Amino acid sequence: MAKQKASTRNGAGWMGGGYPFRTLPDHLRPGLDLVFVGINPGLYSVQRGHYFARSTSRFWPAFSKSKLSERVRRALGTNTLRAEHDAELPCFGIGFTDVVKRPSANAKDLSASDFEKWVPHLLDNLRRYQPLVACFHGLTAYRPFVKLALKSGDPVPMLGRQREAIGATRLYVVPNPSPANAHFTLAEQTLWYDRLADFLAGCEARTVLKPAPLGLGGDR
Repeated sequence: MAKQKASTRNGAGWMGGGYPFRTLPDHLRPGLDLVFVGINPGLYSVQRGHYFARSTSRFWPAFSKSKLSERVRRALGTNTLRAEHDAELPCFGIGFTDVVKRPSANAKDLSASDFEKWVPHLLDNLRRYQPLVACFHGLTAYRPFVKLALKSGDPVPMLGRQREAIGATRLYVVPNPSPANAHFTLAEQTLWYDRLADFLAGCEARTVLKPAPLGLGGDR
């Protein structure tokens, strides 16, 4: 038992997801408000066993400063959330997954066949768990998904709310928090999570008033 716990700390939780290689586990369950979708796990994050594990990533600092994480911070009694908190966030309605589960040193290492293989897997998960919102980190993650999963999409999708949906799940895109994405500052990344919080609140209100029908479709 001790050996099993140690392996989980080192990121071997991948076996629970049934993947044939070491990767990050999907933190998914029914009833989630929000699922963050990355392009694919980085090798360092897989080694540490947590999403956005690099200290240079803007995700955890920006998420911690945003109103999107207020309820989580109050419940956990901390002002700063870290990568080690990722597995706890589903208890607060926030999950994590990726477009492609195969890890790599850089997203540029992914091939077209990677997306063709893994997009259907993500689509199945979104249909199965039906979160209110699926938020993609970066257009590089969103474009191949919407092209392969929905066979459609805006010719030039922009950040923010998307017109496509997966059943009751609305789609949203924020900047990639990777340090390699130098176009956005920490403050700008935080602002995008604030905007996402507002969008999520609106989706919750619409869900209470008029549930969206199942199946592929646009905004209701």
